[in-house]
Amino acid sequence: MNIRIPDTLPTMSAAAQTLPDRIRRTSSRTRLIGGVAVIAVAAFIAWRIFGGPAVHQRPAPPVEVTRVETKDVAIVEHTIGTVLANATVQLTARIQGQIVRANFVEGQLVHKGDLLFQIDPRPYQAAYESAVASLASARLKAERDARLLAANAVAPQDADDAKAAYLEAKANAETARLNLEYTSIRSPIDGKTGPILIQPGNQVMASAGTGNSASASSGTSNTLVVITQVQPVKISFSLPQADLARIQDRQHSNGLSASIDNHAADGTHIDVPIDFVSNAIDNNTGTIELRATYANADSRLVPGQLVDVGVTLNAIKGAIVVPHDAVNLGPTSRFVYVVKDGKAEMHEIKVLYDGGSEVAIQGDVKPGDTVITDGQLRVLPGKAVDIVPSRSGPKPATP
Repeated sequence: MNIRIPDTLPTMSAAAQTLPDRIRRTSSRTRLIGGVAVIAVAAFIAWRIFGGPAVHQRPAPPVEVTRVETKDVAIVEHTIGTVLANATVQLTARIQGQIVRANFVEGQLVHKGDLLFQIDPRPYQAAYESAVASLASARLKAERDARLLAANAVAPQDADDAKAAYLEAKANAETARLNLEYTSIRSPIDGKTGPILIQPGNQVMASAGTGNSASASSGTSNTLVVITQVQPVKISFSLPQADLARIQDRQHSNGLSASIDNHAADGTHIDVPIDFVSNAIDNNTGTIELRATYANADSRLVPGQLVDVGVTLNAIKGAIVVPHDAVNLGPTSRFVYVVKDGKAEMHEIKVLYDGGSEVAIQGDVKPGDTVITDGQLRVLPGKAVDIVPSRSGPKPATP
């Protein structure tokens, strides 16, 4: 069988041989078009940023500003203080017996000499009366032997023994009287009572000394109640030893006082004189303790309470003052932005004192200058800024 090969085969083979050249030519054209497109986009972006119309320029950043002032600035050292009781007494029984009555309520203000507890006095009353009777008998015998000795009717030894017995009976009677007196337990100070630690009806033992407060609170000692003097109270706080020279200067010139903030609802502070400066620096903390005394007539402060304390140690007269938010931290120093002719200028400063809300500064800043207090992160030195109204006040005059 004869197979005839088509005459078109040589033509298809020739077309296949020319295909790679066509693909190469097409890829070259595609890369050329892509490169031109990239260049065009980059040129358009550059034109929009640098060469476009003014309407496409970066807008001036909005900022809040305020005026620089001059005023006297008090240098105040702030710390935390603790309210201390002027005196604390743990009341205990001096004799053994049963508590029959408590003459106060827990938390009551009591005065020195007030009757607080009554121990059953009957055994001690009987002992006192017996001692008084023995004393009377001993006295009579001592007086009789003294008369007989004067008449040489008794031996001197017998007279001496009678006198000694009288003195012993007198001492026993005095002891019995004191024990009877101790059945009435009275307050030794003016103060405020805590909880009753041993309730009436319980038997108490004589206490040779006072227990600690921890054992008293747990009921393991003979403490009946703890009385704390709350009028007056002391406020104890510590300042760095670096302030010692200023503390001494202030103490010798104008006197030291402390402003106490106990975070009252009305926001008022308490000004009290400082009447104690410790005689030694605490080596562990590098601080020195100070104390101020407050009358506390309104019982505003409570022993153990933590309060904020401010102590004025010095003052800067006629200081240049800016808000704390106007001060910025640069790579090498602090600075503020001063707005002149609608543009921000960076001025380096030195902080003399930072009071928290206001800062006393030194540098190329004059009273009346306008400084930026908010929006500094978007500001470029020498560039225009847009002054907007402050959230805390009206918009200042444009400089």
